[in-house]
Amino acid sequence: MNIPSASPQKVTQLLTSVSEGDQAALTELAPLVYEDLRRLAHRYMQAERADHTLQATALVNEAYLRMADQTKASWQTRAHFFAIAARTMRQILVNYAKSYRAQKRGGGDQKVELEAVALISPAQSQEIIELHEVLAQLAVLDERKARVVEMKYFGGLSYEEIAAVLGVSAITVRRDWEFARLWLYAELRGPGDGAR
Repeated sequence: MNIPSASPQKVTQLLTSVSEGDQAALTELAPLVYEDLRRLAHRYMQAERADHTLQATALVNEAYLRMADQTKASWQTRAHFFAIAARTMRQILVNYAKSYRAQKRGGGDQKVELEAVALISPAQSQEIIELHEVLAQLAVLDERKARVVEMKYFGGLSYEEIAAVLGVSAITVRRDWEFARLWLYAELRGPGDGAR
């Protein structure tokens, strides 16, 4: 990820200032990370079908607002910030999919943040929820591997960036990624040859 007109060190300095409660740093940070957050949101959308119309911009805005609204943000580095952004975006999509599914089942009115700009089919809602559930199962077995998937697949972070966030080697991250990918594939396929 390239940060326009700012070095990763500058972003890290601003993140540290934000963590210390400096609201001016938050204002300065936004334009420096916006394009990278859009690319991150776009990565989420690449996994969806071609007719999916969720707008990356809406996802970025919602995630950034949630992250900025945290009273005790503790972003240590640029990679850590993007790892949290990936988790936040994933949770927004999961919440939307669950809400969509509940409405389809007559679950009553619920507030949905992205409802005005997102159209998710029932099949897509189910896929998002299934992936979330299987990733939660992996987290019970091995939380680090689940975090690696979140940061690599959803966040697009490199092995080195993930290693820095988790405090392990890049080789360990690569092994975790390979194991988790195979495990998730097997779980999502379910018993037998058919998909869930």
